[in-house]
Amino acid sequence: MSITQPQWTLDEVTALFDGVFFERYHTRLVRGGDEPLYRPADEQTPYHQIIFAHGFFASALHEISHWCIAGAKRRQQEDYGYWYLPDGRNAEQQLAFEQAEIAPQALELLFAEASGREFHVSVDNLGGDAAVDREAFAAKVNARAANYREQGLPTRAKAFCCALARYYRHQDSLETAIRQGKAMLANSL
Repeated sequence: MSITQPQWTLDEVTALFDGVFFERYHTRLVRGGDEPLYRPADEQTPYHQIIFAHGFFASALHEISHWCIAGAKRRQQEDYGYWYLPDGRNAEQQLAFEQAEIAPQALELLFAEASGREFHVSVDNLGGDAAVDREAFAAKVNARAANYREQGLPTRAKAFCCALARYYRHQDSLETAIRQGKAMLANSL
């Protein structure tokens, strides 16, 4: 990053995502309000939307990670057809949440690294009555990220990680980073 260019703007991460994926997947990254949401295309909006919360960069990376894991059938359903219980989960619900979040948060960790940002796991249960072992969950996320590094990333995650690294780490232009991400996508299919 140059001194005159701010790091980690939402315009840039949106341009990277849309540039790499819109043509092939008809999916856009969209800044939202309080809650994130994946919304498939419909009569009002002719493209799929990954809506991230509050305009937070980390929320954008997290929601992209869910999209990178979701298969074609899941991407045709709102929020990929998954359940979500808000803050206030009991112990059993919290365990199910954490199990479902290991892989997406591992990808988010890798996306944050590619962007030169810090990553913090989210147990997302501040008001719940369940005891949360943040360190144990972080260890599971880190182990899954290590597995992704060793075994390889899912195709879309690999392409996005490449675009992020080219832009944020190697200081390529947006156009070059997008081109590299699309090339990685094409080579993986």
